[in-house]
Amino acid sequence: RRSDRRSPFDPMYADIGPPPHLCSAKTGRNSGLTALLPTIRTARIVALAAPLALVIALVAPGAWLVVPVAAAVLLVLTLIDAARAGRLADWQLDHDNDVEIGQPAALRVSADLTGKAGAVRAALSLDPRMAPGGRVALDLRPDHGAWSGGTDLSATRRGTADIDALWIAWDGPWGLGGRQKRIALDRAIRIWPDLSPIRSQPLQALLRDAELGLINRRRRGEGTQFEALTEYQAGMDRRRIDWKASARHAALYARENEAERNNQIVFAFDCGQAMCEPIDGLPRLDRAVSAGLTAAYVALKGGDRTMLFGFARRPVLASPFVSETRGFARLQQAAAGLDYMQGEEANYTLALATLSARLKRRSLVVLFSDFSDTTAAELMIESLARLTKRHAVVFVTLEDRELAGFTEAEPDSIDHMARAVTADALARQRQLVLTRLRRMGVDVIEAPHEHVGFALIDHYLALRAQEAIAG
Repeated sequence: RRSDRRSPFDPMYADIGPPPHLCSAKTGRNSGLTALLPTIRTARIVALAAPLALVIALVAPGAWLVVPVAAAVLLVLTLIDAARAGRLADWQLDHDNDVEIGQPAALRVSADLTGKAGAVRAALSLDPRMAPGGRVALDLRPDHGAWSGGTDLSATRRGTADIDALWIAWDGPWGLGGRQKRIALDRAIRIWPDLSPIRSQPLQALLRDAELGLINRRRRGEGTQFEALTEYQAGMDRRRIDWKASARHAALYARENEAERNNQIVFAFDCGQAMCEPIDGLPRLDRAVSAGLTAAYVALKGGDRTMLFGFARRPVLASPFVSETRGFARLQQAAAGLDYMQGEEANYTLALATLSARLKRRSLVVLFSDFSDTTAAELMIESLARLTKRHAVVFVTLEDRELAGFTEAEPDSIDHMARAVTADALARQRQLVLTRLRRMGVDVIEAPHEHVGFALIDHYLALRAQEAIAG
């Protein structure tokens, strides 16, 4: 059973990104076998009765028959209690079919029992990227004649998370015996990049601007792209006079330009080992992808063309240029395919040379990356130096709060002092690399992950206003 709610990855609705649509997984009512099991209360009674049986055997050996009779009575009561618990008449599992990484995803289990159950529990076996350890346990409570319970899941990695099986266990009214049923499932949850910044109020307010809104206003008198000729009026900038046209018409004519909108913006993502390290619970790569898609959405609203490029030891993704917001879904799907290349170091020389060969005209290249050693940083600097000769380059890196915490913490032992000294040396090397990038003409953005997307948007709008992208 599927709900009518639309997926945020439907190309027609990619602009606003509504919540993911709800899916209900349901199989046959009587499929599978139900196991009869003793409860924890029964196990505790047996554990407490064992020493008592030993005392009876030592003190009154002739009364040993009491022990097997009591065990038989407990067994009969357990079976009667399990029978009174009834059977599972119906069940339902509701979950989001499409979720965004790092965002809460609702999951709910419902069970309809025919007997008088004392307690009902459910457990799910699923991909570890949706839950720690790959297991989710729920306590079901009475709800309008049925039993139901729910929780919120939060994905920590992109990809497809499989749901393997559902267990439902319910105890009898005495709490001695119960039943358990395992239900095999063939379900999957697709985990997409986080688009919550696009739906945020500050960004939506920015997109209502006349220049970036749904209807782009043509702004004459600005920019470098020729729009029309007009008669020269007193007060106009003399540098706008078109002398050839004025000579043909025997009158002064001035050029009217408009801001160029067909800029090429490339968002390049380092998928190597350094970007797979977590920051506040999510990999750096996913933080970068969320910021990149947010900036790409703004660029598409402004009339520019965008593409995604991913690399590690070799290039792994090169999407075509997208020029309209209705094609934003293609960028989403391409970003979802950026894999985590753990154990691979980024090959900046091969990746940026491949990217430069694909670009036929001057573009803005936004590189999301990080570096962990000076050797990798030197190779990155050399590759970016060649790229800046033809293109405008912005280097985006996430602020390392953990490193700052080590340096700012007051050391209270020799180990803490050694850690602080090492962290301070790494921080100095990092700032030295960023300074070298700035000196050779690369714009550097270093910000916390929650602010890096908006910092990139502000920088992009500033470059666009200065006509620095097209040269």
